[in-house]
Amino acid sequence: MIDRPELGAYLRARREALQPSDVGLPPGQRRRTAGLRREEVAALCHMSADYYARLERGTGPQPSEQMVAAIAQGLHLSRAERDHVFRLAGHRPPESGAGSDHVGPGMMRIFDRLVDTPAEVVTELGETLLQTPLAAALFGDASQRHGPSRSIGWRWFTEPGARDLFPPEDRDTTARLYVSSLREVATRRGAGSRAAQLADELLQRSDEFRALWDRHEVLQRSDEFRALWDRHEVGLVPGSVKRYDHPEVGRIELHCQVLLDPEQAHVLLVYTAIPGTESHDRLRLLSVVAA
Repeated sequence: MIDRPELGAYLRARREALQPSDVGLPPGQRRRTAGLRREEVAALCHMSADYYARLERGTGPQPSEQMVAAIAQGLHLSRAERDHVFRLAGHRPPESGAGSDHVGPGMMRIFDRLVDTPAEVVTELGETLLQTPLAAALFGDASQRHGPSRSIGWRWFTEPGARDLFPPEDRDTTARLYVSSLREVATRRGAGSRAAQLADELLQRSDEFRALWDRHEVLQRSDEFRALWDRHEVGLVPGSVKRYDHPEVGRIELHCQVLLDPEQAHVLLVYTAIPGTESHDRLRLLSVVAA
């Protein structure tokens, strides 16, 4: 059963403990209350300010599991704090670790400061959990994707337009990397895992995936990324340089920096262009187009 008074009190306490700088917001005008405003938290949680205010007052309806997860993410809760909110809302907490969509507060604090940079948080299956606006302009809005299509590997083998962003000469290697990465994750997580289920579905859906899967490849990676892989056991690790053919600004060459969260099996990918290069100018143009 939902405990409305305790849920409201806890949400209020967590909101008042956060400062704008904690979530990547400007300080703004002089504040009369401690912490964030309700409307700021509501925006971070992708819900109406009225709905969030009713939850804090203890007069709102029982929030769904999806809504509780959004609140936990918006308030930058730890896993223990997230589980506490789920229980107060009358729900069983989701499983932690691999397969969880909850991004840890430490990674969230870094992500919040990358507003003018293409950056995204992805799972070991290549599912985008968070995007900066510039990443959405570059790769497409991940919030519009649901189910298996959240995974770039799934889209690569099932959606014809998924490869358009990649130069033709890079597509064969990219396809092999996706298959090799999924094989490693599925082997590590075991039968019945989400990775194994995704592989089984792709084997049924795509002749190309099936042919690559039958090759049993484990692709060689650079020493730097292989060391990260071995130390943190994270599945999808891209190369250090990526090339994209954007339909509006043309080809962009970006360097991909990786931050790993081994507990959640999440990866923060930050894409940068070398100053003074054509790619740097095109990335700046894309930011204008996106705005």
